[in-house]
Amino acid sequence: MPSPREIRRRITSARNIKQITRAMQFVAASKLRRAQESTLSARPYAEKIEEVLADLATVLGGDEHPLLARREGGLRLIVLITTDRGLAGPFNTNMIRFAAREISESSGELTVITIGRKGRDAMRRAGVPLEAHFNGFGDRPTFADVIPLARLVTDDYLTGKVDRVDIMFTQFVSTLTQRPTLETLLPVEPSGDTEGIPGNQFIFEPGAAAVLEQLLPRYVATRLFQAVLETKASEESSRMVAMKNATENADELIEDLTLSYNKVRQANITREMIEISSGAQAR
Repeated sequence: MPSPREIRRRITSARNIKQITRAMQFVAASKLRRAQESTLSARPYAEKIEEVLADLATVLGGDEHPLLARREGGLRLIVLITTDRGLAGPFNTNMIRFAAREISESSGELTVITIGRKGRDAMRRAGVPLEAHFNGFGDRPTFADVIPLARLVTDDYLTGKVDRVDIMFTQFVSTLTQRPTLETLLPVEPSGDTEGIPGNQFIFEPGAAAVLEQLLPRYVATRLFQAVLETKASEESSRMVAMKNATENADELIEDLTLSYNKVRQANITREMIEISSGAQAR
């Protein structure tokens, strides 16, 4: 059985850890509010620009623009978005496991662009080809941060280096729910209905092809930026929950250690009293 001094030392350590995890919980909660507001405010724009591009894809055919052509059997590019930091519960583990399952089930050749150190390290350990790596974009990602990535992805597709581009990120659903997600970025997918045609839903001036040429760079950057925002909100949410659980576990550990300390202290007092009584009777 540990000595009272050792138990007191463990109680002190648990209290120090509790202070750290509680502080990290409050910091993550503050960052989560900001990240959640940015994510939710950016969604309407991302959804609308995707709708316009889908209608453009309905109007134009694969022969009219290379970004609409579906090419089978070529190189697949996956943009994997994780984080640079840990201490976020199962957040990165779930995303990496999701990516590993998708990559293992893929039959063709593929390459990966990683955002975040956790994803890069995991892909390197798995021996997956890496085309490029971008560090995480910090606590406040901006649209300008994703412009180099968007240009790289667009150039790879236009030059025929890759025939498909997918995004893997964690979608923010709620504070307690974050969902690993796979979405196709390129080629632009037509909308599921036939109403998105000029003169009905949208009128394209000077023409659908010209609009697509101008809108595409912003479309790619917007989709990537939205994925980064979703991942950031999910990261802070998962970190806040993880630190909250760690704080509660520290409380339980302190209670258990305090109970053990009291038992050991009570046993020592009882033993000393017995020794004193035995000594007095011996005299």
